Amino acid sequence: MITRLGSGVKNWVDSRRLHIPAEKRLSKDATTSLFIHFCFQFGASMSGVFLTLYLWRLTHSLWINGMYNIINYAVAPFAFMLGGLLIKKKDRMVTYRFGIALIALFYLVVVLAQERVVDYYVLFAIFGGMAGAFYWAGYLTLMYDVSTEQNRIRYLAMNMIVFTLAGLIGPALAGYIIRQNSGLQGYTIVFSIAFLMFLMAAIGSLRIKTKATHHKAYYLKYVGLLMNKNRLWFKSLFCFSILGILQGMMMFLPSILLFKIVEREDLVGYLGMLYASLGIATGMYISRYGRDGWAGRFIIISTIGCVAGSLLLVWKLNLYTVILFMILYSICAPLQGNTITSYYFRIMGTLPLKGQLRVESVVMRETFVNVGRIVAIFVLIILNRYAGDWTLPWVLLGASIVQIGIYWLIEPLRQTAVDSAAD
Repeated sequence: MITRLGSGVKNWVDSRRLHIPAEKRLSKDATTSLFIHFCFQFGASMSGVFLTLYLWRLTHSLWINGMYNIINYAVAPFAFMLGGLLIKKKDRMVTYRFGIALIALFYLVVVLAQERVVDYYVLFAIFGGMAGAFYWAGYLTLMYDVSTEQNRIRYLAMNMIVFTLAGLIGPALAGYIIRQNSGLQGYTIVFSIAFLMFLMAAIGSLRIKTKATHHKAYYLKYVGLLMNKNRLWFKSLFCFSILGILQGMMMFLPSILLFKIVEREDLVGYLGMLYASLGIATGMYISRYGRDGWAGRFIIISTIGCVAGSLLLVWKLNLYTVILFMILYSICAPLQGNTITSYYFRIMGTLPLKGQLRVESVVMRETFVNVGRIVAIFVLIILNRYAGDWTLPWVLLGASIVQIGIYWLIEPLRQTAVDSAAD
């Protein structure tokens, strides 16, 4: 029966694949990369949100949670630079596998340290930032390599669906496990499962072969000169700093706000399923109907949605307004993220040296986005420390309004990128 079911699923997938134009079909490596990323995100979604709640349960300190994230994001650009060097000298799969292994080791140490994580949260933040940076340096480079100009929008949308699907299942399962176990034992089980998922991702990565390259020069020291000469590229990087302003806070603040209201980890996880479902629906819409010419439209819609959600929190901070805010954000975030990433990849293809700067481009992308995250989180925790919790919705509102700056940057980028590609 299982064999027949598997055969039926395969036949259905194959029949659907035939309806897709040949130039938009995903390669074997592209499909494998999506599977690996699912395993990674499943473990990350189980552990990431609940590591935040773990620190909150142990300290009830937004300052410690904020500083943990600031240190994590501050370390990441330097680790990205090292990861980029390793990609250039070896291969992107070497950096990718090293990143997965480090993340698996990170959560193994979390399991062993248990409540002493708080005593060494600075070291854990440094370790986690390095591990994540190596993973994303490898994966972002791999995303560019396994996709083409013809299928990149579809690949990015499928990546968003896979990313969100794992984010749908992981938090709900983690919340259920924590609820069924007393004290902090459930957290230990969750972090152990995350370790196993990262281990599975590492094994899956072996299916993608390394590629020998003769272009081993690392041009990172010239990026300042290139940004000065190529204002188009600099503006596209600045878009990611604006994106990071809101994104940094959204990675840890909503789960804390929800937990403060409901005081149940399982409800936080179940609500995460709702948000992930909306993200999947948005990703499927982009995959089917997304067009390059809709960039400005997507950015305006996403900005309006985030501002509207933030205004609800300013009006009244309770369970219903937090849920409505997260619903709006879950719909808007894929519109915004996919639009910026798609255009950035297009601009990367127009840079000098015919694709040899893709690693340096990934490193600079993460540097700019992390600058935005650090600035926003620092402002958030400073205002909260000296002015109180009432400032939280206002900081989110400010970060949401700032997102309109992406529209003013990306609209000129759209036509310029198309013209550059035509030349």
